Amino acid sequence: MQITTTFRHMEPSEALKSYAEEKLERVKKYIDEPVVVQLFLTVEKIRHSAEVTIAAKGITIKAAEESNDMYASVDAVVDKIERQLRRFKERIKAHKPTADARERQVQKMIVEAASLDEETGPVVIKTKSFSMKPMSVEEAVMQMELLHKDFLVYTEAETENINVVYRRKDGNYGLIAPERV
Repeated sequence: MQITTTFRHMEPSEALKSYAEEKLERVKKYIDEPVVVQLFLTVEKIRHSAEVTIAAKGITIKAAEESNDMYASVDAVVDKIERQLRRFKERIKAHKPTADARERQVQKMIVEAASLDEETGPVVIKTKSFSMKPMSVEEAVMQMELLHKDFLVYTEAETENINVVYRRKDGNYGLIAPERV
């Protein structure tokens, strides 16, 4: 497990870093290798917050907690991540992907809004590539919840079509799927 620790608005502490890394070792049993963990420890006046992002094979999970003590914040965020991973692992057991399912490479682009008014056309200001593993609608909703996103583009495991699942204003979920011809 590769852990990157970032201290914001505070002095780096080797004791705090080793404490957090030791606590994060607990989540290793729930996910497959390789695991990349980003830990952000921030102090703002009396608020001590810990934020964790875990990227592993086929899953990305984010969590954040804050309290009056940095060690308590680390404990709380690790407990939260562990609960999310345990729930994810239990749900995923019933949704095993098929052996012939293939991942797809996808590219995301962010366009600068001011450039849309110009006659030259939009300017791409950020591009991100990632692979999409085939999953069911339930898995896509679960992944969207774990990432705290409003929508998720994914490959449907059975049909291999690219679908979009999104969170509606009423709290339910919507699905955009291509029409079968």
